[in-house]
Amino acid sequence: MVAAPSLADMTPTPPPSGLPPAAEQQYVAGVAAARAKEWSVAAAAFTRAVELNPTYAEAWNGLGYALRNQGKYAESLKAYGEALRLRPDYPDALEYLGEAYVRMGRLDDARRVLERLKPLDSGRARELSEAIARGK
Repeated sequence: MVAAPSLADMTPTPPPSGLPPAAEQQYVAGVAAARAKEWSVAAAAFTRAVELNPTYAEAWNGLGYALRNQGKYAESLKAYGEALRLRPDYPDALEYLGEAYVRMGRLDDARRVLERLKPLDSGRARELSEAIARGK
């Protein structure tokens, strides 16, 4: 079983300049629901956040995280993809994308993500490498 990333990693970050306050409120609600492992509630909050601000990479990443934890891997890949389209070198999204690939049994894809992640965040790269080694 792939170890879940620390929920401390999902701590809300200060909103980018100009971010609508409602989007940030939805993000914070999503983080709180994720901490409580209320995945469908978290996914709904993150969805509202990205509807309010489609350029909110952290909310897209949170949506991918909530969807992945519901076993909705294909949907989570789309959310991580959007987070990475907005922030190509986003370590959190890369790690979570890699972990989704591991859970899907797509280890070659996970290894490619790991290579992108290594120069960005050695700690997250180590976690993803361990998940790949376990193969689940």
